[in-house]
Amino acid sequence: MESGLRPMDAEQLRENGHKMVDFIADYYKSIENFPVLSQVEPGYLRELLPDSAPNQPESLQQVFDDLQAKILPGVTHWQSPNFFAYYPSNSSTAGFLGEMLSAGLNIVGFSWITSPAATELEMIVLDWLAKMLNLPDDFLSAGNGGGVIQGTASEAVLVVLLAARDRVLRTVGKTALEKLVVYGSDQTHSALQKACQIGGIHPENCRLLKADSSTGYALSPDLLSEAVSHDIANGLIPFFLCANVGTTSSTAVDPLLELGKVTKSNGIWFHVDAAYAGSACVCPEYRHYIDGVEEADSFNMNAHKWFLTNFDCSVLWVKDRNALVQALSTNPVFLKNKASDANMVVDYKDWQVPLGRRFRSLKLWMVLRLYGVENLQRYIRNHIELAKQFEELVAQDPRFEIVAPRKFALVCFRLLPPHRNEDFSNKLNHDLLDTVNSTGKVYISHTALSGKYTLRLAVGAPLTEERHVNAAWKVIQEKACVLLSEFGMNGVS
Repeated sequence: MESGLRPMDAEQLRENGHKMVDFIADYYKSIENFPVLSQVEPGYLRELLPDSAPNQPESLQQVFDDLQAKILPGVTHWQSPNFFAYYPSNSSTAGFLGEMLSAGLNIVGFSWITSPAATELEMIVLDWLAKMLNLPDDFLSAGNGGGVIQGTASEAVLVVLLAARDRVLRTVGKTALEKLVVYGSDQTHSALQKACQIGGIHPENCRLLKADSSTGYALSPDLLSEAVSHDIANGLIPFFLCANVGTTSSTAVDPLLELGKVTKSNGIWFHVDAAYAGSACVCPEYRHYIDGVEEADSFNMNAHKWFLTNFDCSVLWVKDRNALVQALSTNPVFLKNKASDANMVVDYKDWQVPLGRRFRSLKLWMVLRLYGVENLQRYIRNHIELAKQFEELVAQDPRFEIVAPRKFALVCFRLLPPHRNEDFSNKLNHDLLDTVNSTGKVYISHTALSGKYTLRLAVGAPLTEERHVNAAWKVIQEKACVLLSEFGMNGVS
């Protein structure tokens, strides 16, 4: 090791760090040259790499060569301007610099004392963001609530479900676990079901209430109220609702204010999952989508989706931090310290599942400072405008239909089957998705809405411009033409 790379050396870090930044910058300059969706077959990499680690050190250039030849072909390029699948996972220069800084300092900030700046910066930056969203003061750190950065929205819903579970069990007794009931619409992310599994909620007590086109795929407060009343009448204990602002399938928005009335009158913990669309609510014209958040006990948005903050950075605010701490706190002797014992500080280990945590607030701090509120709002608005333009292109082609109303930067659409033969609709759109994605020129994803196989195009990559949206539509139209002619030749009518 003496002649190679030392464990840590400032000058070697400087030299090799410059090379790595150059590699990444060159990647971004050439990102449009790669197929957006990786075209490799399962197991491809095992054929290309040795079956054991090298005994002697190799050079960074050798690693770069392997990255180019072997790793990048197996990467789906989420930062490509032609990536329109799922929801975006933003990378930015500011976010990248914050990630570098976090890796460089490499602290493990589970308690205040392990790096006071890590805890205090997180509290301050999440207060900044809460104010940008115009969240109620109850969610700010000055009171009984506050914000915490989780890894993902799945972790966020898990920790608040555990907090809600323990809160109600302290009242009704631990033996009542089998009676606890959770609610959400059937458009709610599967993370809710996973949280129920982890939290010991009986599967039959996870109520996913039907939402359809009549409500724009939003949860009906009347339906929730009926389900809650029915469960109470049967001796069950409703305790948790997960509402959505921007569902995964179609960006449906649940009516928070009306749902909040139901939860409030029944003592139900009210969690709002705004993982995707929360970012848009920093724009005053979209803030109304979270009207009613004042009724919620917790609120979550992913800054790593659409807010230029590199993965992972999922922001959770709660009104009552003690509910989280009581459910998740451990205090072994080897972690005891004066500040914590005197209850003078926040220890974020008690707000999350793991003990260890990274200095993730640096990324968000850098994003907010280096871009500023106005530029972030402009960024969101631009993507929404591009999605609106795509929606108009789809609407102008009579062979296609818009399946769900567009609210943000996601367009849900499908190719209509020849002669409106619905028996072939799902296969037709499945085939269209496959043929479009196999070109490598664009990557879109799908969902099912009211049983219809639906294509999703989500605008949100930092490099996406109008020309990329237009090119995506052109590919979709070209492949649709081919498929429709094939259906015609096969005598489908």
